[in-house]
Formats: sequence, structure tokens, C-alpha cells
Amino acid sequence: MKSAVHTQAGAPGDLRGMNAAMRRYLEHRAVIGSTEVSMRTMRANMEGFITWADERGVTHASQVTRAVLQRYQRWLHYRRKPDGQPLSLVTQRAKVGTLRSWFRWLTREGEIAANPAADLDMPRKIHRVPRAVLSQDEAERVLAIADLSTTTGLRDRALMEVLYATGMRRMEVAALLCEDIDADRCLVFIRQGKGRKDRLIPLGERALYWVRRYMTDARDQLVWNGEEHALFLTVVGEPMSMVHLSKLAADYVKAAGITKPGGCHLWRHTMATLMLEGGADIRFIQVMLGHADLSSTQIYTRVALAQLSRVHARTHPAALRRVRGTQGASEHADMPNPQPEAHDTPETLLQALAHESEEEQDYEEETP
Repeated sequence: MKSAVHTQAGAPGDLRGMNAAMRRYLEHRAVIGSTEVSMRTMRANMEGFITWADERGVTHASQVTRAVLQRYQRWLHYRRKPDGQPLSLVTQRAKVGTLRSWFRWLTREGEIAANPAADLDMPRKIHRVPRAVLSQDEAERVLAIADLSTTTGLRDRALMEVLYATGMRRMEVAALLCEDIDADRCLVFIRQGKGRKDRLIPLGERALYWVRRYMTDARDQLVWNGEEHALFLTVVGEPMSMVHLSKLAADYVKAAGITKPGGCHLWRHTMATLMLEGGADIRFIQVMLGHADLSSTQIYTRVALAQLSRVHARTHPAALRRVRGTQGASEHADMPNPQPEAHDTPETLLQALAHESEEEQDYEEETP
């Protein structure tokens, strides 16, 4: 009896298999400067497709047709997460978008004759606002829960104050170094944010107070390696992971008796919403959030740090303070009054935040 040998996709000796093609594509993305977070998401999206295709006897990119990809799209549509909910359209778009980029590259490199994803219909874009934000009172309730008599309690209070004051992404908080805090100017330097873009934004006097207190009274008790520069550390002295940050933030919200979903992104939504309600111009909030553009095409006007700091202090409820040398209306005299484009609206900003949050949540639920 003849033994049939089935070569798994990407087997070590199969340089034409899809796993091997994926590794070559990821190497290409690394060379052109894709971020580690982006590449991790791309890898997860491609591995999901490779596993699905391999179970159906499709082991090489040359075997993938438009019909195969359409069948995969239908499978994504009917797939259910561990909690029984369907994948969001945001996540479906992201997964299919990764495949479109991958097969376009394979075609350009001559690894396949034609691009099977060239005319693939994408799941439609959806427009929604964040499902939940904290009110000012709710935010204060959450912050007050941290046990300030412990090192971890001080750390958690400082961490949540930073999230609340700045709306930073969790990947940005995880990457913060001690030297990124500019105490003299009350600013925080965000290195290599989304799209490998650095930015410098106001921290706020209250958040700065808690960060200083944490660094003085708690961080030295957590750190064991003198070479470690990460700002926020675990109980074993290691930098906090993004998953750890999300769970910590969500646990505090739950402990406060608040049923609104979300971890770090809940604070991000809250910061943006409360500043909008406080009267901040949308373009100042864009700079705070690191949204270089909301429409993916329009490049927005940069604002001066001094002006941004004034807007933050005037509109964020946890950073309110009178600007020295100004009173009343004169405080706004040197602030720009940009005329926003038609698509430059609070709803557009909140939709962008909801998009970020939904994609991140689905990815977390699917990743062990």
C-alpha cells in the first residue's frame, strides 16, 4: 500500500508553502518599517487564514482563488467568538485587508501569477460612537479605589491618572520610560506611537503629581534591575504588558461598581469626550490622541505645545487650572480658531475611537 505524504502548509522543507510565504512577507514589512504591533496583528490574520485553508487542502498561495477567499469571508461572517458574539465588521475588514495586501505583494514579487484578492469586496465600513465613556464623577470613583498604602496601589493610581489625563493608547503607556516624563514642562513624550510617530503632549499637573509620587515612593520597591527604564512595572519588576494594562484598568472600573465595558480604551474615550464637552476644538484633541488624520487623507494643522497645554488645562476636568498671566477671555486670545473641514466633527473623532477599540477587543478575545 502506497503511503500518502501530506505536506503541511509551511512545513520546514516546503519553501513554496503559505507559512514560508508569510515569513517572507513579514520580513518585507519589517524592512520597510512596520511596527511590531502591526506585524503581530498581520501575522495573526495570516495564520488564521493559513490554518483555515490548510484544513481544506489549500496549502500554497498559488492554489488560492477568488472563490476560496469569498468562502473564507463567509466563514468569518458566521464565526463566533468565545462569548458567542460574531466578529465585528471592523475585525472582518482588518483580516481581509491583510490578505489583500499579502496577495498583492506576492503577485508583485512574481510568486503567484495573478492576485486573487484584487477584486474582492470588502466588508462595509461602519460608523458608530464608543459604546461607553466614564462621566467625571465615575472617573473619580474609579481613581479613588486604588490603595495608596501599597506600592501597587500607588502605581495603579499614577497609571490611571496618566490614562485619564492623556488618552494614551495602551501600547504607548506600556512603552513609557521614566525619562519620557518632562516634569519641568508638565509634558510626556510618546515615542513610536501608532505608525511609528513620536509626539509630545501635556500630562496635566494632577497626573504629574501622581507620577512623581509613584516614582518616589513605589517604583524603587518594584524595580530590581537598575538598567530597567520602563515607567510602570509589575510586582516582579518587569515592564507591564498591554494585556496586563487592559485587565488592570477593566478590573478597577468593575471594582467601582461601574458596568461599562472597556479597559485602557475606556479612559481614552473618556478623555476625548470630556474635553469635547469642555469646549476643546477637535484638532487639539486629535493631537492629544495621536490621530494625525481622521479621514486617512487629510493632513491636519499642527498646534503649538503651549497652546495645546492651555486647551488641556482649560477643558480636561482633571487638569483644570488658571493659565498664569491670563484672565477670562484673554486666556483664549492667542489660540487658533481653525475652521474644520466638513468631515472634521466630534462624531468622526468618536467613530475613529470606536473603530480602534472594537478592533483591539476582537483581537484580544481571539489571541490566547
